[in-house]
Amino acid sequence: MVIDLRYYSRSKKGNTIKLASAIAEVLNKKAETIDKDLDSEVDYLFLANAMYASTVDRKVKDFLEKNKDKIKCIINVNSSATGRSTIKAIRKVASKYNIEVSEKEFHTIGSWLNLHKGRPNEDDLNMLKDFVTNTINDLNE
Repeated sequence: MVIDLRYYSRSKKGNTIKLASAIAEVLNKKAETIDKDLDSEVDYLFLANAMYASTVDRKVKDFLEKNKDKIKCIINVNSSATGRSTIKAIRKVASKYNIEVSEKEFHTIGSWLNLHKGRPNEDDLNMLKDFVTNTINDLNE
């Protein structure tokens, strides 16, 4: 089973980078941005992203289109200050390319300006690490 990770963040110190780094720690892989295409086919892609203007950024959509023949299933990981998940937007894009989106998803509150300052915090990141570990264990059963 091949598992990989990609993330998209508009900022250099953002919430999504924190999420991707936590996933990378569990996977023992480098957190790569979506600027780097997948090298080969993956069974599961942890895709860390965030809500921008009520959807996912165009660059995430472009990455999925460009790598559509290499991704079997996406495991969505995201944060937002509004509390809304990106999974519907990811499913909408993925369905165009016949990419499966796992029912398993990790979503947490993210900070934006003064809203939810400090989130995701250490507890959120530890919950994410547990999610990744448990998801991998479930996939291996």
